Parts: sequence; structure tokens; C-alpha cells
Amino acid sequence: MTQARFDDRVAVITGAGRGLGREYALLLAELGAKVVVNDVGGELTGDGEDAGPAQRVVDEITASGGEAIASTESVATAAGGEAIVTAATEAFGGIDVLIHNAGNVRHAPLAEMTVDDFDAVLDVHLRGAFHVVRAAFPLMCRAGYGRVVLTSSIGGVYGNHAVANYAAAKAGVIGLSNVAALEGAAHGVRCNVIVPAAVTRMAEGIDTSAYPPMGPELVAPVVGWLAHESCSVTGEILTAIAGRVARVAVVESVGVYQPAWTVDDVAAHIDAIRDLTEPLEFPVVPDGHNAHIGHSFAMARGTL
Repeated sequence: MTQARFDDRVAVITGAGRGLGREYALLLAELGAKVVVNDVGGELTGDGEDAGPAQRVVDEITASGGEAIASTESVATAAGGEAIVTAATEAFGGIDVLIHNAGNVRHAPLAEMTVDDFDAVLDVHLRGAFHVVRAAFPLMCRAGYGRVVLTSSIGGVYGNHAVANYAAAKAGVIGLSNVAALEGAAHGVRCNVIVPAAVTRMAEGIDTSAYPPMGPELVAPVVGWLAHESCSVTGEILTAIAGRVARVAVVESVGVYQPAWTVDDVAAHIDAIRDLTEPLEFPVVPDGHNAHIGHSFAMARGTL
């Protein structure tokens, strides 16, 4: 089997100073990519700055014969997102791959979460995704090629306790990815979401002693494929956890049509409404939005 390569490709990876992002950067560099290693080097809460983590990853890459530069700009601002992408274009002449992995956590029960803690997490995960995508996407479209990988989470898909900020941000990333996939389809730009799980710094405070092997090296190849020119999907979600790789999808039940409804009608039909025996899926690309509407209209018109 021919090994996938990233020769002559330029990859920007946010949050690449530690954990998953570091693993992505080392893998893509090993496979020939020129890498912008972006990381502010802050604490888990997002506070503080330290140029060390990004530079150490760059040093690892260059010591192995690869090409990389460090970026310590924050994704939390539009100016930071622009600067991160500009670092790639100035150093390497363009951008082919964008992996947004930067993250922070601020735990609190929903009833106790402050607005500041909610915003601080959205600033990095969701607004941060927008800031770097907004800077890179037009360049990719003009070049006729691009691969974007955004990061959601199990919490973003299913929720979790004491992380309303994180869950909301990670769910929002999926919507952003869908739009990038739709708008990039005609320009050779593909955008997908990774839902990763690995034992890294983000797992601090969690008892992982009974976990199976869950190193970031089990996630990186999945992200590598999503970032590669051979990636054949767009607008999709893949999850990687403890060696299991799977697709995550939004599905609908067939549903029930009536020309008019009452509250009691909904109660009477709720089992059929919720029945996923024959699930429907409307792929984001080419046009899941209108496929959903069209299917619903067809039920109303009796043409199904």
C-alpha cells in the first residue's frame, strides 16, 4: 500500500503545543507537510501565555528533518486568527490544511456558570474556529483546494455535566463545519469534524486508571486522513476513541403527517414520531437543508 504523503502541503494546526494537536503536527510533518504549530501555551482555563510548548514541537519537527514554524497568536480574536493564517502564507506561500484543535475548559454546573466562563470557552472553541476558518477559507477557495478539520467532542454531541459552555461551543462547531462544507464544495475545499477522545492534559481530574489505551496516537491518523487530499467525504463527523473509529450522523425518523395537530394528537402519536426503525439521513452535501424540506413537503402533498 502506498503511504499517504503531505509533500508540498502547508498545514496550520491550532492547539498544537501539547496533546492531540502536538500528535497531529508531528504526524503531518513526518509525512512531509510544512506545519504552522500554533499554541498560546496557556493553562487549561485559557489563562496565561507561554511560547515554550509551540517552540518545543517545532524543535522536534526540525530535529527530524521537517519544516515548521511556531505561532503563539490566540484564536480567540479575529486578529489572532488572521495572524495565524498569515504566518503560513508568509513562511510557506499558502495554506492547504487547517486543523482547529485549540481548546480550554472551565467547569461549573449550569446553575452556577458565569457569563465570563461561558464566553471564555466559546471564544476559543467556537469563535476561535470561525476566526481561523474565516481567514483560511477564502484562500483555499481561490486556490481550488483545501482541507479543514474542526474539533467537536463527545460532550458537544451528547452533552455532559458541568460543561454547558464547552458542549454549546462544540455543538456549534458542527454547524460551522456544515456551512464550510457546503460553500467549499464547488471549490475543492472539504470540511469535516473530528470527535476525539484521548488521555491528555484535558483529562486532568478524571480517573483514567481503568481506561483502555487512549493515547493521542490513536486519533491522529483519522485526522490525518480527513486532512489528506484522498479524503473522500465532506460535511461529515468521525469519532476516534480508544482505537474505535466511527461515523457520527444526524438522522430523523420517518415522521407522521397530519394536516392539523393538537397537543393531544402529538401525545397519541409520539411513539410513531420517535420511531427510528427506518432512519432518514439527509447528507449535508450536496443539499441536506433542502432535502429535509423537500421530504417534509412531499409528505404533506402525499407524493411519497
